[in-house]
Amino acid sequence: MLNRVLIAEDLYLLRDGLVHLLQAHGFTVVAAVESGPELLKALIELKPDVSIVDVRLPPTFTDEGLQASLEARRQIPGLPILILSQHVEQLYAQELLADGTGAIGYLLKDRVFNSEQFIDAVRRVGAGGTAMDPEVIAKLLASNVRHEPLGRLTPREREVLEAMAEGRSNAAISQRLFLSESAVAKHTASIFAKLDLSPSDDDNRRVLAVLAYLNAAKGG
Repeated sequence: MLNRVLIAEDLYLLRDGLVHLLQAHGFTVVAAVESGPELLKALIELKPDVSIVDVRLPPTFTDEGLQASLEARRQIPGLPILILSQHVEQLYAQELLADGTGAIGYLLKDRVFNSEQFIDAVRRVGAGGTAMDPEVIAKLLASNVRHEPLGRLTPREREVLEAMAEGRSNAAISQRLFLSESAVAKHTASIFAKLDLSPSDDDNRRVLAVLAYLNAAKGG
């Protein structure tokens, strides 16, 4: 069971609130740190099941959280990281996605509307999936990608893939796009085929499809 969580947040009230929220949902908080150097040390030594990381941490309040996360994932590939920030740092978000291993989330603090949404994102990232805020997706894709193989997707398939990037299930996608679940399943199967994702576990193919979609921003 994935339940060991690390928190990196410099604001005391938010850090303490996250600790209590996660504990109330059965997680064990193995560390709650407030600076970039502390974060990197804890990530490497503790190897938590998932880490919730603010972008801007002491000492310079620029990008210490993301830099520490990138370095930790270089040393421990696939280490699950959920960025929780007020800002979209496009370049570093792309770097986090670039290794193709998944287990990445990027949520904006002012767009987390309830505990269920947040806890679901924590669990999804810890399990190797993705949880991306729509605004983050929009920024990553602002270059209007045109290259193959994403160019093969229909507009509806792009909508389905964007919802997958947010971490939505087929049932949630069907409700959002007013489609039957069987229609969503057909769209996802078509997406896998057009992105040349060989048959394997569907959860793994969803992650690979999402990573191909989000990483395409670098090639637009």
